Amino acid sequence: MTTSATKRMPAKIPMRDFSQSLPMSLLRAREGVMRHFRPSLRSHDLTEQQWRILRALAASGEIEVTELARVAFLLGPSLSRILRDLEQRKLIARHLLKSDLRRNIVSITAKGLKLIEVVAPSSEAIYGEMTRRFGANKLAELQAMLHELELCLQAMPLDNADDAGPADR
Repeated sequence: MTTSATKRMPAKIPMRDFSQSLPMSLLRAREGVMRHFRPSLRSHDLTEQQWRILRALAASGEIEVTELARVAFLLGPSLSRILRDLEQRKLIARHLLKSDLRRNIVSITAKGLKLIEVVAPSSEAIYGEMTRRFGANKLAELQAMLHELELCLQAMPLDNADDAGPADR
């Protein structure tokens, strides 16, 4: 008989240790990185997802909503809500494509670009400290390896096509 005070032994399962799974390692690394950026974003009343959208728009100019969802790794329903919030704050603008009224085009506004200019020094300082601590060569190597992993996995067939969409983070 076990009680709440009795410690259960971990289950023996025929797979790698949970802490050594690639998804968990990537999540831990992502969390380790983002915990340094969140305070700056919060101080500017931005969420991680809003910042991703603003950065994507600043890099791409005008972009169709479906393409923005792809590059920012957001699901459509979340993106719609975030775009509505950013539009209310006048950080982005939306319009319909004249040649196809079903297609929404999004762009960053001057106010949105100004906000990026305000947040950028803090963001770059964090990158600078990460680079100093981890090493510029190791960081560049990590970026290259992650890009290579992404390309390799894109070529790998999916068992379930329903899992092909972006993570809603």
